[in-house]
Amino acid sequence: VAVRVVAWLLLGAAGLTQTLAANSSDAPFSAGKGGIRATCSEIILRQEVLKDGFHRDLLIKVKFGESIEDLQTCRLLIKHYIPTGLFVDPYELASLRERNITEAVMISENFNIEAPNYLSKESEILIYARQDAQCIDCFQAFLPVHYRYHRPHSKDEETFIIVNNPDLLMYCDQEFPILRCWAQSQVAAPCALKSKDICQWNNMKYKSIYKNVTLQVPVGLTIHTSLVCSVTLLITILCSTLILVAVFKYGHFSL
Repeated sequence: VAVRVVAWLLLGAAGLTQTLAANSSDAPFSAGKGGIRATCSEIILRQEVLKDGFHRDLLIKVKFGESIEDLQTCRLLIKHYIPTGLFVDPYELASLRERNITEAVMISENFNIEAPNYLSKESEILIYARQDAQCIDCFQAFLPVHYRYHRPHSKDEETFIIVNNPDLLMYCDQEFPILRCWAQSQVAAPCALKSKDICQWNNMKYKSIYKNVTLQVPVGLTIHTSLVCSVTLLITILCSTLILVAVFKYGHFSL
């Protein structure tokens, strides 16, 4: 009898230990209002380039795996690094902000939109994403980008620009335990586009549909240098001559 009693006591203690361990492992996934979550959902980011030619639109969409009904007090900020082969026109951004089309601002200094790619530097852009009206748990951001001029090549008639995935930052007015699933570190950035206050944003980990975006840029060939220079010079002389003839023929001169 004594042996059986000791055995039952040992079994009960082992079961209690396993229960406590299981509850401890599930504690980080508790979502407060949402109850206990078995696993952390993924944040999905999709980045694509729209339109053709040298003037493109960069569209970024972010989707949360769980409903963000309890995250309405949160803001999403995209920190993008524009490669040297592209540029963003700050004057165009100012016009788009005035028309409430996008909320983006450049943070790079000494920026030259006229410089070719081999004389330019990578630039940093902050884009405050907006919630998608057609998707309750989605955000999207829009940014116009333009190709820079590239060096002519000896053989290839095109070059490639790689647009890497951006940093995804989130700031919430209140604490949500589910953010622990995604947050990696904290980054200081303005709380809003027109605010001078600095907030500590959470740098979020996410899953990207595409590893990166690759753009093809047509470039000139060095073997065509003489031909292009000659034709350009002839056209310049011809146009200048026609302008001078029109001035002397139709102009009115007074002494």
